[in-house]
Amino acid sequence: MSGAGGYDGSMKRVLLSWSSGKDSAWTLYVLRRDPAIEICGLLTTVNAEFDRVAMHGVRRTVLEAQAAAAQLPLWKVPLPWPCPNEVYEQRMAEICQRATDQGIGAVAFGDLFLEDVRAYRERQLAPTGLEPLFPLWRIPTDALAKEMIAAGLRARISCVDTKQLPAAFAGREFDENLLRDFPPSTDPCGERGEFHTCVYAGPMFTAPLPLANGEIVTRDSFVFADFLLPAS
Repeated sequence: MSGAGGYDGSMKRVLLSWSSGKDSAWTLYVLRRDPAIEICGLLTTVNAEFDRVAMHGVRRTVLEAQAAAAQLPLWKVPLPWPCPNEVYEQRMAEICQRATDQGIGAVAFGDLFLEDVRAYRERQLAPTGLEPLFPLWRIPTDALAKEMIAAGLRARISCVDTKQLPAAFAGREFDENLLRDFPPSTDPCGERGEFHTCVYAGPMFTAPLPLANGEIVTRDSFVFADFLLPAS
């Protein structure tokens, strides 16, 4: 269903927006269970200044290891820092053209319930002919978080917005203990930007990534936990 297989006209060819976190990883797991879907690659924006996944702050080396564990090609979109919106939209338009040139018909996102985010993605894809897919849309996030954990998804918090969540949550394991410790105002999946994660194991990977914890740094109101892979 995924990766380097030949084109099958009966299947929908899909590019998956990949943040390096749990929601996009779970979206991959869900889509791979659909026999009508072929996942053709993981699409990720990378902050070229820091060589890390935009927003999540995950190292490019970890991102590449995730793609290898998912057995999918990585479509990296390098972005300058800071990145004007027109530059972002130009780079995304180029990647959408590349996708349509390869017979890809849809882009899937791990969005959960933010209507403005979904509307933005739909507007951006409308001129491209690519269909936006939202496989996790409106699944109750408390149940979704518990389902991910029960199925073996493993992730750690890579970024915390300290305006919404205490800095001490950075670097913590995404597990039942974490869910219990969240303040009542925190969405269990962090959909309002309270936190972002780095996934390192789960049913969407062939093997776990041997992540080691690195330093924790603060930039403005955000706290980032660094994760490392053993030197090869």
